[in-house]
Amino acid sequence: MPGVDSYDELFAATAPTGPDWLRRMREEGVEAFRDQGFPTLRNESWRFTRVRPIQEKDFNAVAEYHSNGFTIEKLHELTFDDSGCDRIVIIDGHYAPDLSSVGSLPDGARVMNLAQAIEETPEDVEAYLGRYADIAANPFVALNSAFIKDGVFIGLADGVALERPIHVAFVATSTGTVVHPRMLVVAGRNSEASIIESWSATGDAYFSNPVSEIHCGANAGIHHCKLQHESRTAMHVSTQASWIERDARFSTENVSIGGQLVRNDINSHLGGEGIDCRVDGLYLARGRQHVDNHTFIRHASPKCHSFELYKGILGGSARGVFNGKIYVDPHAQKTDAKQSNNCILLSDDARLNTNPQLEIFADDVKCTHGATIGQLDENAVYYLRSRGIAEEKARHMLIHAFASEVIERVKVGRVREQLEVELFWWLSRAMTH
Repeated sequence: MPGVDSYDELFAATAPTGPDWLRRMREEGVEAFRDQGFPTLRNESWRFTRVRPIQEKDFNAVAEYHSNGFTIEKLHELTFDDSGCDRIVIIDGHYAPDLSSVGSLPDGARVMNLAQAIEETPEDVEAYLGRYADIAANPFVALNSAFIKDGVFIGLADGVALERPIHVAFVATSTGTVVHPRMLVVAGRNSEASIIESWSATGDAYFSNPVSEIHCGANAGIHHCKLQHESRTAMHVSTQASWIERDARFSTENVSIGGQLVRNDINSHLGGEGIDCRVDGLYLARGRQHVDNHTFIRHASPKCHSFELYKGILGGSARGVFNGKIYVDPHAQKTDAKQSNNCILLSDDARLNTNPQLEIFADDVKCTHGATIGQLDENAVYYLRSRGIAEEKARHMLIHAFASEVIERVKVGRVREQLEVELFWWLSRAMTH
């Protein structure tokens, strides 16, 4: 069975490239992955998620860039109309210059593929790459680090504000492949930006293993939204690690719709006073899909606020996992943290394992968490039907209202509109299959 050894052999066959520090990072990554191996159900944070479908298949990397006939029109069809955005496209792990479009940027702003940034200003990348995503804590981060080759770099100097959102589009066009893209965002003091990260596909049965690191400087405002709507046969394991400094405003939304096996690890470190951090998510799964969301928010400084809302809708025999932890350091007084996970089960066979957690070591805090799992309120369905609304439409309306609380928090209008369309598309299938 393919496993750790196959990746070890692949690494050995890959010629080392780039500066010395990058080669060392790759070597440390493969060594950490070799030591840890693939997680099993004995690993506490993986006890509801089997990764054997990834471990059993021998995925291949795409050697060089080919568009495979993929077009901007197809990208808009699969994601959203991004004509008002700057765009970086990564296809099968490789930068697509013919599909990317970055207009005039203010002085001090850089939006480019990661390989270019490493070549042009390696010192800017070296200072942050691998700083927040821990290879010792997650074998998939180690695996990504071992095969770092390209991805996306967004750098904002102090005081730089981007008027246009940045659309970072990851696309899979090949079948049976593996990609390990890296996204690095370094936002200086008083900077502002909106970043939409999308995952779409025309290929099947592939493995995506991305890692994103976000540094949010003091008093910066960064809004991040991830839209994952990949092939129903895809494996997607992602890690996002953000470091947030004093008085910054950081928000991230994570929407998961596609994929056979999906795991999202989202870690936020509140490293200065006065931070506002929002972590929201919406996950939809039907058939035999499996989606696992693990979030960790560490309040490492006083007077910070974090708000987390995750909502799930599961149909068929789908399985969901939510594990959310809020950790409050002893000196993080005046912390205000709220966490909520709510899930609707559309069938008797759907299941959710939820585990909200609070670890509080300070005494002057306001922290709450909660979780609800259930089916639609039949009294509410009856009420709508008594007003002349057909049963199917009534159920759609209630589910739409449930999900809209997360969708409405997406700041880019065209993304919100597309999510509304995709929700109705998904419901039309989930309610009948």
